Amino acid sequence: MFNRIAWTCVLSLVLASRISAVTDAECSDMLRQALAARNPETRTMAVVALSLAAIGDPMQARLEEMLEDKDVGVRLAVVASLAEVKTKRATAALHQALNDDVPEVSFAAAKALWSLHDPAGKQALLAVLQGESKTASNFFSTQKRDALRMMHTPRTTFLYALRQGVGFIPVPGLGEGISSMQQILTDPGVSGRATAALLLGTEKDSATLDALKDALYDKDFRVRAAAVHSLALQNNPALKKELEPLIEDDREEVRLRAAAACLRLSAIEAARRTQKRTAGPPK
Repeated sequence: MFNRIAWTCVLSLVLASRISAVTDAECSDMLRQALAARNPETRTMAVVALSLAAIGDPMQARLEEMLEDKDVGVRLAVVASLAEVKTKRATAALHQALNDDVPEVSFAAAKALWSLHDPAGKQALLAVLQGESKTASNFFSTQKRDALRMMHTPRTTFLYALRQGVGFIPVPGLGEGISSMQQILTDPGVSGRATAALLLGTEKDSATLDALKDALYDKDFRVRAAAVHSLALQNNPALKKELEPLIEDDREEVRLRAAAACLRLSAIEAARRTQKRTAGPPK
């Protein structure tokens, strides 16, 4: 018994000494080996781990190089990690990722830039949502834009949207539309255009509002439903007249959202009238 206890103590001391002696060079070497591994899952894990590294760490530069990885999953992980680093170099790399040949990577870069409030992210999303006649559509080539519009988005997009706070500004007594957004984004046929419509719902500028209004008449019912959702959550009663025709839409997903949206905007308008009466004339 004594020998076992003694050996355990000695082993613990050796391990503790070894752990305390780990150098930065050893850590960097471990990550470099993982980034160069043949298994793409190992490379992905290394890229994700690098989002924890200190800003300015030399290993951060390796993230940019990994945008050239042959595996799409690895490149998607790189985009996600770069979005968390939030440095000028990382943002520049995300701009580079917008030009990736694979639509999923380009779209991920657009969402990341949008979440960082970089104008290029919003422009890219508008280019996906808007019609051919809109100048913003020139942001991508026709082939790339069409690929992004038709691209089906995975369920992870919903989780991304929630993490980025696409719940909009809450209004007392009114829902935030999380269930509505979840149903749209988890539809296996949801496209890049529908996703763009949801993500742009927090924007108040005229170009975005015009794009969302145009999307109300898109041939894809999921895009129409997403546009109704986003316009409803603008909480602007003036938009009710834009949504009223959608009550006659041939898809329940659109009709029911339009009906709920009109009720929402009517309630907001009534509350504002009551507030004005209560406040009385200005003193």
